Amino acid sequence: MTCHWPDRPPIVCLCGSTRFWDEMAEVNRYQTAAGRIVLAPGIDMKRPHPLWSDPAAAEALKTRLDRLHLAKISLADEVIVVAPGGYIGESTRREIDHADRLGKTIRHTWNHTAGHTTSEGDQP
Repeated sequence: MTCHWPDRPPIVCLCGSTRFWDEMAEVNRYQTAAGRIVLAPGIDMKRPHPLWSDPAAAEALKTRLDRLHLAKISLADEVIVVAPGGYIGESTRREIDHADRLGKTIRHTWNHTAGHTTSEGDQP
């Protein structure tokens, strides 16, 4: 899917474990300040909420969210993997594989200190 908006800002999609929710929020801030459209996980199911308090509902929601995030990756020009310490779980690995199959640029953000994130020699 291609957007035909000549001056459209780049779209980035953040991927990573929701255990790094705060780090993803920080990368989101930097990317937004840099003028990029940021797509990211919208729900942290590790934190209690009525939407996923029932185990069956939680499983169905997780499946929908996984599909939704793959769609976000499909829309993005670039994927930024937020992985402090290099941790990449099963869901994130699946997202990276999806982005790779689509030929997306993939950056890995490994370190997060004092509000600055490094990414293979590149600023977020």
